[in-house]
Amino acid sequence: MTGQQQITIAVQIWRKPDGAPISCFEKIKVLNQNYEELRRMAQDALDDAILMECSEEQIRQALHQMIDELQNLYAGN
Repeated sequence: MTGQQQITIAVQIWRKPDGAPISCFEKIKVLNQNYEELRRMAQDALDDAILMECSEEQIRQALHQMIDELQNLYAGN
């Protein structure tokens, strides 16, 4: 990413499964930090793939697939 590029980050309202917003400051802070870290890593992966002449569409599909394949390890708890 060049020094002139700026990434706009949408403010997330993190919600519980029932739709109620999460109100704990520390939880929101951790969720926002995790989100930003993943976003930076995904941007780096996209940039690297494009620089290595990979199809942008293919890397985007791969990133989407990776997210879709994540498992809830706490399901049923």
